[in-house]
Amino acid sequence: MAIRIISLFALIAVGSAGLLPVAVKHVEYPDAPAEYHFSYSVHDDHTGDIKSQNEERHGDDVKGQYSLIDADGYQRIVDYTADEHNGFNAVVRREPLAHKVAKEVAPIAHHYVAPAPVAKIALPVAKVAVPIAKVAYPAHLTTVSFPAPSLSYHY
Repeated sequence: MAIRIISLFALIAVGSAGLLPVAVKHVEYPDAPAEYHFSYSVHDDHTGDIKSQNEERHGDDVKGQYSLIDADGYQRIVDYTADEHNGFNAVVRREPLAHKVAKEVAPIAHHYVAPAPVAKIALPVAKVAVPIAKVAYPAHLTTVSFPAPSLSYHY
C-alpha cells in the first residue's frame, strides 16, 4: 500500500515539474463583435442620492450617458462616446433642478445640565522630604555571554 502512495506522489511531482506531456484543450471562440446594453438608476429622496447611467456597445463603438446631482444642487449630465478612431469623448452639461433635493436631517436635541455646586474646602498641605538612594556603579561593566545551544537529532 505504501508503494502505491509513494508512486502516486512521484507521478504528481513529475507531472507538476513539466516532465510529462500534458494535453491541453484549446477552445477558440469566433471573433464576434461585443454587443450589450445596460442601464440603472437610483432615486433616494431621503439621502439625496439620485443618479443614473445607460450604455450600449456595438462592436468597438460605445455610447452612453450618466447623470448625478452635484452638491450645489445642479444636475450633471455626461454624454460620452468611444470608438477606435476618435477615442473617448465626453460632453458635460450642468442644469439647475426644477426642485431642490435636500437631505432630510432630523434636528438634534441639545440638553444641558448644569453641574451641581461644589463646596470649596481648604485642606492643609504637608511637605514631605523623601531621601534619594545613591547607587555606585563599577567603572567597568561585566560582559555576560552564553554558549550557543547544541542541537542533535536521533532516529
